[in-house]
Amino acid sequence: MFDLARHPVTQRWPATDPSAIQLYSRPTPNGVKVSIMLEEIGLPYEAHHVRFEEREQFSPEFTALNPNNKIPAIIDPNGPGGQPQTLTESGAILVYLAEKTGRLLPAQDRYPILQWLMFQMSFVGPMFGQLAYYHTGAGREIEDPRPKERFRAEVERELKLLDAALEGREWIVGDYSIADIAIAPWLRALRDGYKAADIAGWDQLRNVPGYLDRFLARPAVQRGLNAPRRD
Repeated sequence: MFDLARHPVTQRWPATDPSAIQLYSRPTPNGVKVSIMLEEIGLPYEAHHVRFEEREQFSPEFTALNPNNKIPAIIDPNGPGGQPQTLTESGAILVYLAEKTGRLLPAQDRYPILQWLMFQMSFVGPMFGQLAYYHTGAGREIEDPRPKERFRAEVERELKLLDAALEGREWIVGDYSIADIAIAPWLRALRDGYKAADIAGWDQLRNVPGYLDRFLARPAVQRGLNAPRRD
């Protein structure tokens, strides 16, 4: 039988309430997807900060939970059939939590929502992250301008796609959903964290800026953006 107290990850990040979902994360665009989702659906959870500066994602305790050494990861002590469920990959966790609670993935819009979720994971996350590497990360020291320009142009293309999809809409598909929870944190990172929005045509967008503002105005989003709290 699964014993949370005996799992290696709890030796480094002890659970105060073993009956709550345990989230192992940090406030990155992928990490806050899950904390925002948990805040939106109101499930009890404990957020544990995985410190990259201390390389905790490579520790034996964390890789016992996720051998791929990536955040976020969860342990749900009350998973399917009442059995504990461990899960990694932010998109998969969003789907899992939506199906667990019947929230933010309505049946009538299920497949369009999943389409935009996959778009974020396949395009927005990887391309925005690469642009950040060349714009504000270590790649900015590379003299060859072609890598940065490649990712800048791709991010601009993706922003235009999102802008067109949002024409006449408040959210990306119907009502607010896991598609928005997946996409909007990356838009925030591009604009506020990477400081790269201005080079990717942000000022030419009609709908994306307001969409991001609506997202950030949600109280659950603001709470989720700060979980786990930085030390």
